[in-house]
Amino acid sequence: MRKVLLSLAPVLAMSGMLATPALANEGRVEARGGVIWDQGDEQAIAGVAAGYDYDLGTTAFAGPEVSADKILEGGTRVSFGVGGRAGIRTSEAGKLYAAGSYQTKPCSGCEHSWTLGAGYQQNFGSNIYGKVEYRHYFVGKGISDPDSVTAGLGVRF
Repeated sequence: MRKVLLSLAPVLAMSGMLATPALANEGRVEARGGVIWDQGDEQAIAGVAAGYDYDLGTTAFAGPEVSADKILEGGTRVSFGVGGRAGIRTSEAGKLYAAGSYQTKPCSGCEHSWTLGAGYQQNFGSNIYGKVEYRHYFVGKGISDPDSVTAGLGVRF
């Protein structure tokens, strides 16, 4: 019987059937807005995002994110993103992180891009958070690379 239980322990642990310490894995959804700029031209940008942060020990976390952002100018369309973020908890309520994603074309004559950036998220109470984030867009094909700064307000669950 002991051998059977020992051989089942890894399977039970992976399925969550054994007692484990409480973790703060959390989902989140947010609305955000800011500015995107390139070669002296600035435009407003707005969007939404959803993600899930998995605990990697007591202070580190990482997780996936999906987004939909639009440059608020005629002739643009919604750019969809798939990526993630990883970082550390700076306090009970704060997170500092690096983020990256793949973004679809924001207009018919534009190109897709990869992004890399960093941000800070601060919890306000038990479920609400605010964040500020910088992203650099790597476009390629001889096209200049824009940058953006956004602020967001979201709900954690």
